[in-house]
Amino acid sequence: MSILNMIFAQVPETVTDTVNIISETAATAPAEAAATTASMSVWDLCLKGGFIMIPLAILLVISIYIFIERYIVIRRADREDATFMKRIKDYIHDGEIDSAKLLCKKNGTPYARLILKGISRIGRPMNDVLVAIENTGNLEIANLGKGLTWLATTAAGAPMLGFLGTVIGMVEAFFALANAGSSANISVLAGGIYEALVTTVAGLAVGIVALFAYNALVARINGVMKLLEGKTMEFMDLLNEPAE
Repeated sequence: MSILNMIFAQVPETVTDTVNIISETAATAPAEAAATTASMSVWDLCLKGGFIMIPLAILLVISIYIFIERYIVIRRADREDATFMKRIKDYIHDGEIDSAKLLCKKNGTPYARLILKGISRIGRPMNDVLVAIENTGNLEIANLGKGLTWLATTAAGAPMLGFLGTVIGMVEAFFALANAGSSANISVLAGGIYEALVTTVAGLAVGIVALFAYNALVARINGVMKLLEGKTMEFMDLLNEPAE
């Protein structure tokens, strides 16, 4: 009986120790998993993308630069002086053509250069004046649109470049799996696949940035086009008005 009593006396202690070990393991496991997850930063993922990440990074930097530079230029072009056309009208009706030209040069906006071209054609047939203004407007819009081709190409090409990097990474992953022989396991393949997919994510991200930048600039340029059309019609009406 004494032996049984000793065994039964040790059972609660053993159960208690086991429960404590399980509790400690359960408490430390999430922390270890979190530490493992936290160790993989965005920068680490980018480094695992391989050499394809270099041209993608270059495309991203250039696209951001083009967007900022063009946005500033287009925003200045969209600036409108509420008294500009009234002063032009007064100068023309008073015969002060040189003063009207000087005002256009000081303004420095695309629509001012448009009006300047029209003023320089005063005295010619109205159709010639209109054609000269329209040609100048087309040149102004073309100048505002510099760099948009790059953004459009990046928006379409960056995802394809990222996909190319993924295909290359998949080939390397399966090649490593084949060379592993009997020691091959799913972790070897999984590691290669997730590293290969990094370039697809990066390519899509760069393409999305370029696409949104392109559409934002096109919308601003369309606003400038409407402004130029309005100023053109206003100037042509001005030439047809009798002097007061």
